Amino acid sequence: MKITDVKTWVVGNPPPGIGGKYFIFVKLTTDANVVGYGEAYTATFSAHLTARMIEDMALRYFIGHDPHDIENFFRRCYSSGFTQRPDVSAMGCFSALEMACWDIIGKEAGKPVYKLLGGQVHERLRSYTYLYPHSGSVHSEDAVGKNVYNDPDLAAECAALYVAQGFTAVKLDPAGPYTAFDGHQPRLIDIDLSARMLKAIREAVGKKADILFGTHGQFTASGALRMAHAIEPYDPLWFEEPVPPDMPEVMAEVAHGTRIPIATGERLTTRFEFARVIETRAATILQPNLGRSGGLLETKKIAAMAEAWHIQVAPHCYCGPIVGAANIQLAVTLPNFLILESLKQWDGFHAKLLKKKIEWQDGWVIPSKEPGLGVELDEAVCEAHPYDGPHLHLQMAQEPLMP
Repeated sequence: MKITDVKTWVVGNPPPGIGGKYFIFVKLTTDANVVGYGEAYTATFSAHLTARMIEDMALRYFIGHDPHDIENFFRRCYSSGFTQRPDVSAMGCFSALEMACWDIIGKEAGKPVYKLLGGQVHERLRSYTYLYPHSGSVHSEDAVGKNVYNDPDLAAECAALYVAQGFTAVKLDPAGPYTAFDGHQPRLIDIDLSARMLKAIREAVGKKADILFGTHGQFTASGALRMAHAIEPYDPLWFEEPVPPDMPEVMAEVAHGTRIPIATGERLTTRFEFARVIETRAATILQPNLGRSGGLLETKKIAAMAEAWHIQVAPHCYCGPIVGAANIQLAVTLPNFLILESLKQWDGFHAKLLKKKIEWQDGWVIPSKEPGLGVELDEAVCEAHPYDGPHLHLQMAQEPLMP
């Protein structure tokens, strides 16, 4: 079997925009006409340039080769252009192609990918969701007035609704803006709002649900510890990415100074970056995103390293349903799996993009028994929703935070 063709789509995500402004999908086809789908989680360059980068990588290293040769593909792409170091853009492209290969491998074998990666540990997967507004855009830069991101009462009401649906964990990130100039000291207003938001949610959900406190590397270590002290009374399950991801030694200062477990990983790629987190004891929960971390096999290795240090894995997913499906396939195999990020109940546009939606029941994701990744991309929907805008998937504020 040989890979013979590659195709990409940049798909616009219509309002409310849960999961980002667009999704980048890839399809690989073999000489036996078996197809596999993948998705990249990368934001460094424009979406269409990234799609061309995926095609370039496929033409250099995948076309004409057997899709089973994952280790070979990884070393060639990891070393492309005399690099041999973690590159978030290159690994985003590789991750999409790697998961497409696994989709092909599973279909050829007639097995779900998890049966080929060590087998099934979990019959179902605990999931969490962000708090999302009932209407309008989910992007914070578009939000105006009171909403679930800045009003404790609305946040508590939303959290209680999700818990009533079956979720046993909810996430929010009320800690203020993040900028290209971070880390910074949190403003007193951001500390105060964060504490009031968590207090209101804890009172609304009691002990029925964990609270996941999301940040995006905003703070210095001392600033993160100030924030941690303010929210500790509400017993969050984790404090996510309290400082920028480039110095895990600094994140370790936070981990050693708070009772709240530290989680990190959505901006990291390959076992080499995650190894530094583990070595420095910077976090006890890892959050790889399979559209960036190096794909399924590489993230299996990351999880194995973590398991040796009693560190748990909570796959990140703020993107489309193909990464979501890959996360599920891997999570099913992990003894140290903690919880899975779900885009609400995998409904809305995420469901429309698939011929059959990801199954979610009462707070749990039910792994598919279908071969490959367990989902099929609806190519007609991709073609009908092209993205032609200039924006990056995510963008930090371009000016320093003013007090």
